[in-house]
Amino acid sequence: MITPSKILFYFCISFIAGIFLESIIKIPSIFIWGILIFATLIIFICLLLSKRSLGQEKGFIIGFCLLFLIFGILRMQISEFNIASDKLSKSNGKGQIVLTGIISNEPDIRDTYQKIKVKTRDSTILVATNRYPEYKYLDKIKLTGKLETPAETEEFSYKNYLIKDGIYSVMNFPKIEAAGKARGGPSSTVYAGILFLKQGLRESIRHNFLPPQSFILEGTILGDNGAMSNDLKNKLNITGLRHIIAVSGTHVVILGSIIMSLLLAMGFWRGQTFYIAIIFICLYVALTGLPSSGVRAGIMGGLYLLAQKLGRQSSGLRVIAMACTVMLLINPLLLLYDVGFQLSFLAVMGLIYLEPFLKKIMKISIISTTFAAQIFTLPIMVYNFGNISFVSPITNLLVLPVVYWLMVFGFLSSLLGIVSQFLGWIFFIPCWFLLTYFIKIIDFFSQLGALKTIENVHWIWLFISYLLIGFSVRFLN
Repeated sequence: MITPSKILFYFCISFIAGIFLESIIKIPSIFIWGILIFATLIIFICLLLSKRSLGQEKGFIIGFCLLFLIFGILRMQISEFNIASDKLSKSNGKGQIVLTGIISNEPDIRDTYQKIKVKTRDSTILVATNRYPEYKYLDKIKLTGKLETPAETEEFSYKNYLIKDGIYSVMNFPKIEAAGKARGGPSSTVYAGILFLKQGLRESIRHNFLPPQSFILEGTILGDNGAMSNDLKNKLNITGLRHIIAVSGTHVVILGSIIMSLLLAMGFWRGQTFYIAIIFICLYVALTGLPSSGVRAGIMGGLYLLAQKLGRQSSGLRVIAMACTVMLLINPLLLLYDVGFQLSFLAVMGLIYLEPFLKKIMKISIISTTFAAQIFTLPIMVYNFGNISFVSPITNLLVLPVVYWLMVFGFLSSLLGIVSQFLGWIFFIPCWFLLTYFIKIIDFFSQLGALKTIENVHWIWLFISYLLIGFSVRFLN
């Protein structure tokens, strides 16, 4: 007899498969009707069978799996219809337009410009404007400019990157007039308070640390890398350490695993460590300003910890499949257009299926979790970005052991620095040494030129890579 949780897992996979199929090939209505009739026929035949058997149960499951496949296809089609029906995007490329909206998120501030998300009556647009004056969350502004469709090239589709966030139009350097401050609800008030704390931490970091130390600490603690120099970003890419200064699924699950391991070593029960780690992840994601990528990373990190708490790989996989189904039900565009969503899912899969085996060999949890997550995310990273860092295993091995303490001392230094400069300096000293060590590793290994760029990676390579990883993990387990 097939258990209810396994049946639900099959339904979730079918729903996800439907979204995937509709994303890569537009399925005509006649095929959907054909699948629907076939699924209904299977279920009807199984109902007519008087004797209950395993075959009858499998028939029911197959029939309903086909129905969930159709649900996935239709959910994706609804999303595509909403994109095509967006009123504001119809004004793209048609001359100047005047809009009034509210800044719906924290501005993304760069060296010479800033990007702000503006929610209008009909849609949300992304506005690029000068570095000054600075704008704040919930500021009400009037825009006069030209709407454009986000650019697409052979290497990168900025249009698809923004579509997943419900943004179909951009406006570059428009005329902006302040129109007051919008009144937000309770959730907006809480979010504004979180952003106020984040700004205080950011100023404290910049007061106590100079670049590039301040850039790395801001990225590690707050998830900020907008002000980071291109030279430092390039060095982090070469050394394979970019994930450490970003709110990604890999980052969150590794940190969650480290916390659980430390708490278990201190004598806490597994159940206690799970709840403490979940609280830590929630606080961390909130501190980064609740970006959509951070929320998804937090969910996937929490699911990995839940899988560890359950102590069963099969249960962990089913929980992840259910969570992915819920996330895709809300926004099906994440599956193909959000690399962060893909990396979060794959990192958790690696930690559930490969990390236990690696831990038996390497004996050290932080090393096994790092390599497990990297092995499962490497093919998708190469496919999307075309970069392979040959020194990444070494640099991660050297840097990751200090990341936890860097976050602890960095957070205490910046938080206490808001209250008292003296208290901030107490934790500044160990944090400074850790940051200096981090930068020395980056500088040394980035000079080796151990980065290989591969252009136009075919999806077949991606398929074969994960097929080999899947077979290898199954064999090892």
